[in-house]
Amino acid sequence: MLVRLLDGFVGKLTTGKWAKIENCSSDTALRDITDLLERRILVKQSGGGRSSNYALNADLPFE
Repeated sequence: MLVRLLDGFVGKLTTGKWAKIENCSSDTALRDITDLLERRILVKQSGGGRSSNYALNADLPFE
């Protein structure tokens, strides 16, 4: 999934989209996203609750 994000994922990344793309449960998608948030690879965008969405941390040296 990170490769897709680095290759120019279009739209808002949500737990539901992650689960659908990776063919996993919503719980697994949330655990994956939580892990990447803790590692500061992803950041949570504005909004909350069911409208939570995520993006790559712009401060990381991805090229």
